[in-house]
Amino acid sequence: MARHRKYEALEEAEPTLDISSLIDVCFLLLIYFLVTSTITPRESDLGMSLPANNPNPDLQPELDPIFIRIDANGLISTGVGNSAQPLDSDVNVRDVPMLRAQLDLYASTARAANKNPLVQVYAEGEASQQRVIDVLNALAALNITSVTFTDLVD
Repeated sequence: MARHRKYEALEEAEPTLDISSLIDVCFLLLIYFLVTSTITPRESDLGMSLPANNPNPDLQPELDPIFIRIDANGLISTGVGNSAQPLDSDVNVRDVPMLRAQLDLYASTARAANKNPLVQVYAEGEASQQRVIDVLNALAALNITSVTFTDLVD
């Protein structure tokens, strides 16, 4: 009887993939996008102080706040009732120059009396969010940080 020898097949080396150049390309792309992108300030970083849930009744403001109303058509007005004064009505003008002029006068008067300018904003439910952001940007440009959103209209 003859002996049969079993030969084991030589193991072949597993194929490998050299990814070192791929990593270099990824880092170059990352650096490219970081350098070419522009960093714009987010509009949520306005630094406004909103009122507390339970305000202290002893610390009532000594200065009457200015009331800003934004209606469904984008009309911005200040004041309430019969003293309401319509200001900016063109929704395509994001600068709101008439509101800015009135807020500038109010803020300078308040600061001359060593008071903090206070603003109450009422936006109707159908008012566009962009119009509210336009008002907040005008407040931030004039460094008015005490802002209250209200749903009470007299």
